[in-house]
Amino acid sequence: MTPTQKHQEVRVSDAGLHVSQLNAWYGQAQALFDVSLSVNAGELVVLQGLNGAGKSSLLQSLIGIGPRASGQIEWAGQRIDGWAAHRRAQAGLGFVAEDRRLFSGLSVHQNLWIAARAESNAAKAKRFDRVLALFPVLGQMLDRPASQMSGGEQQMLAIARTLMTSPRLLLLDEPCEGIAPVLVQALSKALLQLRVEGLSLLVAEQNNILAAHADRVLLLNSGQLQAAA
Repeated sequence: MTPTQKHQEVRVSDAGLHVSQLNAWYGQAQALFDVSLSVNAGELVVLQGLNGAGKSSLLQSLIGIGPRASGQIEWAGQRIDGWAAHRRAQAGLGFVAEDRRLFSGLSVHQNLWIAARAESNAAKAKRFDRVLALFPVLGQMLDRPASQMSGGEQQMLAIARTLMTSPRLLLLDEPCEGIAPVLVQALSKALLQLRVEGLSLLVAEQNNILAAHADRVLLLNSGQLQAAA
């Protein structure tokens, strides 16, 4: 292996996210002010703040949708702030929006399969089986349209669908908000298992479900990062 190949291998395997001086606007209204943060490989970082604090704006800016943004976003050793959202997703960023954005008329199976990376059917099937092992309740409703699922079941499907893209960093916007307690427990258990397996997570939440297990907790207030614990 040449020195150049070694250098490239290190950059590809560096799954860290490093954000510096991130600002975001909706029209003339500024939503984020010079936000800087990092999520290292395998870390769970929780982002807290009241409604309107800028949590969703931050996650959307990282994946490349939503507000107009400026600043530096580095992922896996590369600057990605100029990349389109689909290219960021292909590079290993997975985003689950608060409104889930499922294909409501499609079945659970179809929602999952349509999101799979363009690879062999055997590889897709292996990932499909892994996702169902993580969320076994979905395996009991593969033919059910997403529109006929409960809020908690839809949330599991939204996360499972994103996992079908094989992300290395999962950006989650209020994953446990407004769902039944029994499903909150199952969902948080699955997310913590993903962390054990090495997936990095940046989670926006208000309800302190995952904060107790986080490597760091960040507080966002009026678009500014106020504190870290």
